[in-house]
Amino acid sequence: MPDTILPPSERNKLNLRWLLQMAWRDSRRNRGKLALFISSIVLGIAALVAINSFSENLKTDIDNQAKSLIGADLVIASNKELEPAMQQLIDSIAVGGDRSDEVRFVSMVYFPASKGTRLVQVRALEGGFPYFGAIEALPANASRSFRQGGRKALVDQTLLLQFNSRPGDSIKVGELTFEIAGALQKIPGQTAITATVAPAVYIPREYLDATHLLQKGSRISYYFYYKLAPKTDADALVKKLKPRLEEAGFGYDTVNSRKESTGKAYEDLAHFLALVGFVALLLGCVGVASAVHVYIREKLATIGVLRCLGVSGRQAFLIYLFQVMAMGLIGSVAGAILGSLIQLYLPQLFQSFLPVDVTVAVSWVAVTEGIAIGLTISVLFALLPLLAIRNVSPLITLRAGIEHLSSPKDPLRWAVYGLILAFIFVFAFFQLGSWLQALWFTAGVVVAFVVLALLARGMMWVVRRFFPVNWGYVWRQSLANLYRPNNQTLLLTVSVGLGTALIATLFLMQRLLLSEVAISGSENQPNLVLFDIQTAQKAQVVSMVKGQGLPVLQLVPVVTMRLEEMNGLTAADVRKDTTLGIPDWAYTREYRVTYRDSLIDSEKTAAGTWTGTVQPGSNAPVPISLEEKYAERLKVKLGDTLVFNVQGALVPTVIKHLREVEWNRVQSNFLVLFPKGVLDDAPQFHVLMTHTTSDAQSAGFQRALVQRFPNVSAIDLGLILQTLDDILSKISFVIRFMALFSISTGLLVLVGSVNISKYQRVKESVLLRTLGASRRQILTINAFEYFLLGALAAGTGIVLAVGASWALAVFSFEVNFVPDFSPLLPVFLGITLLTMVIGMLNSRGILNRPPLEVLRREVA
Repeated sequence: MPDTILPPSERNKLNLRWLLQMAWRDSRRNRGKLALFISSIVLGIAALVAINSFSENLKTDIDNQAKSLIGADLVIASNKELEPAMQQLIDSIAVGGDRSDEVRFVSMVYFPASKGTRLVQVRALEGGFPYFGAIEALPANASRSFRQGGRKALVDQTLLLQFNSRPGDSIKVGELTFEIAGALQKIPGQTAITATVAPAVYIPREYLDATHLLQKGSRISYYFYYKLAPKTDADALVKKLKPRLEEAGFGYDTVNSRKESTGKAYEDLAHFLALVGFVALLLGCVGVASAVHVYIREKLATIGVLRCLGVSGRQAFLIYLFQVMAMGLIGSVAGAILGSLIQLYLPQLFQSFLPVDVTVAVSWVAVTEGIAIGLTISVLFALLPLLAIRNVSPLITLRAGIEHLSSPKDPLRWAVYGLILAFIFVFAFFQLGSWLQALWFTAGVVVAFVVLALLARGMMWVVRRFFPVNWGYVWRQSLANLYRPNNQTLLLTVSVGLGTALIATLFLMQRLLLSEVAISGSENQPNLVLFDIQTAQKAQVVSMVKGQGLPVLQLVPVVTMRLEEMNGLTAADVRKDTTLGIPDWAYTREYRVTYRDSLIDSEKTAAGTWTGTVQPGSNAPVPISLEEKYAERLKVKLGDTLVFNVQGALVPTVIKHLREVEWNRVQSNFLVLFPKGVLDDAPQFHVLMTHTTSDAQSAGFQRALVQRFPNVSAIDLGLILQTLDDILSKISFVIRFMALFSISTGLLVLVGSVNISKYQRVKESVLLRTLGASRRQILTINAFEYFLLGALAAGTGIVLAVGASWALAVFSFEVNFVPDFSPLLPVFLGITLLTMVIGMLNSRGILNRPPLEVLRREVA
């Protein structure tokens, strides 16, 4: 090795060329090991590049397809009928351009072909909307032909499949029967998720009145679509009209505002998924740090020889740092290539959530960022074990057993910890755009890693402290491997455990949310709700319900009203003084209020005293009750006054009572509650709640209801459960897809760790065979060790998942934490067995290595 000896004049200099040559030569026999441990960052980089590339493409497509998101230059919406002054304003906007009108409301429809019924969103359309993009239907011309004469309708294609109908069949909407002109596939700006929640049925606006579906109390929305005159700036026009529109409680949307809101929503989703991918990258870097630690321990003798030849500790450190940097660069490039390929699949994965068609293209910005992030974070984590090289003494060539690790008090070691935390924080800040949220994310990552590490250390301590000495030799040996030198307990628990925690949390929350709805509809709880029952129909509907053998669990009157004043402040006052913090919707929304003399079992008093009845004709303000959290949003408290406009009559009220409401129960829950004696004679409609014992009974009753009372709508809890399950399944699948990057990274870390420490395993195997252990016993020892490692990692992840699910249930969703643990057993068994199988596959060469190989290596 003459060319490896440094002359005295060069020993204290950083000869970069010589250091790079030494790093290359030293890596020739170790490139397989280096490639294995650096491969653990590949999936993390792939996740980041895929998500960021997809985000860039989506942003571009939203910009390019912005007009098709709303189908017009300007959209104005209202949930109340137009007054003459506003009608003039609406008409004046269309001068020089074109306008289309649409009326939306929910109603029951009837399919004669299958005798089925379903609650849908009816859209009565008039005009040439959409002006940009298209209402996609089969056949293609159906989106125009259904409004060109004759009673024809467009029906959501999922409804047609559900009720075994097709174009040419008929559908009954209210009291009119329409021919199905086509299957509705896509509406401008609509996603598959929204179509699942509210499947649409289009009918011509001219037939709306003849359906007799618009009754007192019906919740109706009015939309006005504009194609503005040439050279008209929609945003400038809206800015000019904004005061009048807001005063009337009208909503509005332009191409730019929709583009911004849509882009922001999906940008938030992309940032969230990028953070999940970043967690996978952090897990891979934990594997890098552990593998480099083992690698450097194996290279101590080589480092000692270099020190004897005159290489300084700093130069030896740089030799191995260059190796890690090279492998980090290779791993990052490989991850960027893989991520660019994965993004080809992402448009299909997210298609249920996207309102536009996403094109696929390589984002060189995302690729560059991914490579830079991968190289930086892998080097930072590798620095922790690499710092030990500076303290390796030449004496190690004579005293191989001496420990040459850096002291925990090494200031550079703590500086590296600080750099890692700073990098995580900066990355999170650029993803979230908020210092506070970035701080919480960084703290969450630290807490998760610390909890996992403490649980692993605790398990190792328990096994060491309470060693089962009465067990057989094979089992004792397997357990001892959990805490012996070069063990993989901490590494595997952190990497695989966190991935398991993500997946298990998703399963728990999905089951918990579904069970909340399911429990609320069980036994004698209402599971079928009838609404929009007019006062003249009340007795007949009740008679029909009882005639079908169904109970009348609740019959609740509902009165619609608006808020005029709050503590003497009008909507105009609130808009002038933004420091009040009162939301605009408090005055513009339509309140649906009931009256009764007592609280129901889903309500309990939070503050004040409930007055159930007042004498008619009293001039005193009416004592009312508000839901406590709604009162907080309105910035009001007990004793404050509200004035409601009850369809033209002003009713002064005073807040005398606050209620805590269980909203997850299917009950007649309201934000505002009046006592009896005030609204009894006001125009109102009614809501009836009943309970069916089977799907067949529910379907039969709804079929009879829609034929006799077409304006009365029904909500079936079974449909709610099915819809909720479908939505949660789609959302959880997307997040599980990202969580699999973490699981896969953990398993790659396991593969790399087993291979890196394979020599140590061979040495242990030879020693055991020398002491008389059979091949079967050694195989059993290894299998049981990896089974314990997998069980520990999966069990730790599930413990974290239960804690995270409890926090989400209590603090975010505000539901009782009654988890369903049934999905956790398959997760636990699957991760455990997968870990054991991978460990055994990578250990298969251990038993076939001859003892002489180890002896020769020891002598060498």
